[in-house]
Amino acid sequence: MSPAANKVTTRNARFQQWQALLTNRNKRQRLRAFVVQGVRPITIALDRGWAVEAVLFDADRRLSEWARDILDRAEGERFALTRELIVELGEKGADAPELIVVMSLPSDDLGRIPVAHDFLGVAFDRPTSPGNLGSVIRSADSFGAAGVIVTGHAADPYDSAAVRASTGSLFAVPTVRVSSPHDVFSWVAAHRAAGVPIQIVGTDENGDADVFDVDLTLPTLLVVGNETTGLSAAWRDGVDRVVRIPMTGSASSLNAANAASVVLYETTRQRLRRPLGVASG
Repeated sequence: MSPAANKVTTRNARFQQWQALLTNRNKRQRLRAFVVQGVRPITIALDRGWAVEAVLFDADRRLSEWARDILDRAEGERFALTRELIVELGEKGADAPELIVVMSLPSDDLGRIPVAHDFLGVAFDRPTSPGNLGSVIRSADSFGAAGVIVTGHAADPYDSAAVRASTGSLFAVPTVRVSSPHDVFSWVAAHRAAGVPIQIVGTDENGDADVFDVDLTLPTLLVVGNETTGLSAAWRDGVDRVVRIPMTGSASSLNAANAASVVLYETTRQRLRRPLGVASG
């Protein structure tokens, strides 16, 4: 049985706090919380054991079976909001979501990303678009990546646009923010020393090899560059290879999220065709 709900009928301090979580990155960091909307993202988050701080629901409608189930399952406080207030938080114009969840931010600890001999991970260097970042997280999930690393001054994976674009994959794939590529190099070096020979493969239109000519069945960290400037100097110096996607049309490059999807697909294709790390004859 879910606990009793607190009623919210005005734009009080608590409501303003929830609004700030949608739009203010600093507020999300300070409060260590973010807002999640949508049936699939909320369901995956609960199934994966993410910590819930609060559940907000529309007090002016009969809730669906799904929403009632979330209210029964989720931890945290309950808040019954008026239709007008839930619409404001919903970011969908006139369509009010029946339920919104406030989740706790996880730690930015590279230890959250599991590493094994079939390791596949993605690093996104200084992404500027939350939507692109969310799309890369979604692709990483689709192709079985163990985690996503976001480096440098970058878009926030807990921005509402990134959460929406990930369509729930943010809760299935550990996503960790680090300040510098050097943090990643140290992490990779530690795993190499422990016996997992992770290769770091950058992507760039001027790469030194076509992506299908590089062995991606090895434990691999794929690095995607900033949407405008590509890979930073630190990443270029630190990667083992830089691959390119062959282009035959008038466009010379792909959107960063699309490029990540292509390279992830090629990695999966290679791994399905031959065992891990076994060179083709």
